[in-house]
Amino acid sequence: MSDLKTQENDASVDDFIASVENEARRQDCLKLLSMMKRITKKPAKMWGTSIVGFGSYHYTYKSGRSGDWFVTGFSPRTRDLTLYIMPGLEKYAALMETLGKYKTGKSCLYLKRLSDVDLDVLEALIARSVMDMQEMYGCR
Repeated sequence: MSDLKTQENDASVDDFIASVENEARRQDCLKLLSMMKRITKKPAKMWGTSIVGFGSYHYTYKSGRSGDWFVTGFSPRTRDLTLYIMPGLEKYAALMETLGKYKTGKSCLYLKRLSDVDLDVLEALIARSVMDMQEMYGCR
């Protein structure tokens, strides 16, 4: 089995965010950085070359494959700002109804900009997902 390509590393989160060319996207990243630090009470770490993650947990699939991953995080992709809600978004339907304008994947929340969503609802969503991850995995 090969190792997961995206792993926690010692690259500078501040340098990464400073390198985001779009000023509005960079400011959104700074807001998320502050929000996720406050919620998780964990330092931001780079995961791979383009994901800012907070905390970590160890998982093992039924297949036996295991690894470590971040509890929550974000990435300023070209098209969208991607937020990682690791328990998946299905269980947070009530919050999602009042969040605002977004798209989703299984555990990914795609935003064009933070101004498209209610930041209080977003904070509650992230906080609940982090709490759920801590209950499920005893996160670090």
